[in-house]
Amino acid sequence: MPSLLSSSSTFTLCYSLSKKFILSPEAITFFFTRKAVSYFGTKTTMSANLQSHAFAGNPLRSKTPKSTDPLSPPLAFETLKTQLLGNTHPLSSLNFKVLPFRKGRPLASSSSTDGDLGPKWHLGLISLDDCKGLFSGSGVELSGDSMVYLGSRSEEDLVYWAIDVSGEDSLVTDFFSKQFCFVELRTLMVATDWADERAMSDLAVAGHAKALLEWHNISRFCGYCGEKTITMESRSQKQCSNELCRRKIYPRVDPVVIMLVIDRENDRVLLGRQSRFVPRMWSCLAGFIEPGESLEEAVKRETWEETAIEVGEVTYHSSQPWPVGPSSMPCQLMVGFFAYAKSFEINVDKAELEDAQWHSREDVQKALMCAEYKKAQRTAAAKVEHMCKGVEKGQSPSSDFNIESGELAPMFFPGPFAIAHHLITSWANQLPNSSASNL
Repeated sequence: MPSLLSSSSTFTLCYSLSKKFILSPEAITFFFTRKAVSYFGTKTTMSANLQSHAFAGNPLRSKTPKSTDPLSPPLAFETLKTQLLGNTHPLSSLNFKVLPFRKGRPLASSSSTDGDLGPKWHLGLISLDDCKGLFSGSGVELSGDSMVYLGSRSEEDLVYWAIDVSGEDSLVTDFFSKQFCFVELRTLMVATDWADERAMSDLAVAGHAKALLEWHNISRFCGYCGEKTITMESRSQKQCSNELCRRKIYPRVDPVVIMLVIDRENDRVLLGRQSRFVPRMWSCLAGFIEPGESLEEAVKRETWEETAIEVGEVTYHSSQPWPVGPSSMPCQLMVGFFAYAKSFEINVDKAELEDAQWHSREDVQKALMCAEYKKAQRTAAAKVEHMCKGVEKGQSPSSDFNIESGELAPMFFPGPFAIAHHLITSWANQLPNSSASNL
């Protein structure tokens, strides 16, 4: 790929210009972003240009209809039950789209695009009538109780539902014949073109749907008395069926702190490796919040427990829904912070991390410039296309984070779909010794 400057000299020049001509941080960010445009072919590679994190910005959740609105969960549910029975209803003009899931995987399809954009995946949303036809000969119960309300689009009189069809294997063949397949949400996450607003919206819808379905699956019984729970009309609330209990149950959110630990004095950051990571991948430290502690306290505790680094100042960056964690935690919320180190000697807890090391700004910048995130995205998108055509490609998208010469980069970070990427790039794009909290 033609380039006037190497990745390291680009940053050297930026910093030199800032000292000579007193350029603002915004001007430097603009200069670097323009450089990134020539290198990656899209300015959206930089975290500052993304409108929202992956799994955020769900268009179906932007506004909650009032209870008197035909698109509201209670009224839409009544219309759904009527249409399932084949009866007419005063609100029968409503259209329903259903998103099937199997073992946590949403139904998806793929289509080719013109030019060099590569294939694009789409959610496998099907009409209610098509659901009736597809499920009629299967063991899937198509009823109001099996459908989970996702939201609506008022401009189109559309209401969206999700359904779990994990128990019926015959549907897989039926969907394959129509070039649909059930795809892991993590694969779709990597395959999403983060410059494509529709694709990002579809990913957010799929993430929300998976979280709700997983919650419904793990809340079938009351945690207090053990009796069965029943779904309330709001579709995001359950209640114990035991008249003596009647406990209400709501979807759970599991908050996780994720932090980029910064050494201001030596202009470097602390990154860790877990044993489950693919080779050469490093990321931010993270951990679950314990009962009775604040977010800031969790940042300090987790950093100390994992690396024996003492943290002082903690500043908030952003947050991201994360529905691709373990099924027992159906919807994690990643809460991102910059944490400033007060001590610097690392002592890794091997039960938590495989390794943790300080990395200089120059090394981080080089890794960001070398990693071909766009190539990995297109590789994953091609994999989804192959899967929908019945041919699954086994290559891991992570294997495509290579440098331009074809040699393996010494390290890389999670792609733009992860909040860790945004924490790291936000710090890397600063001037040395400036405050990350000002970004």
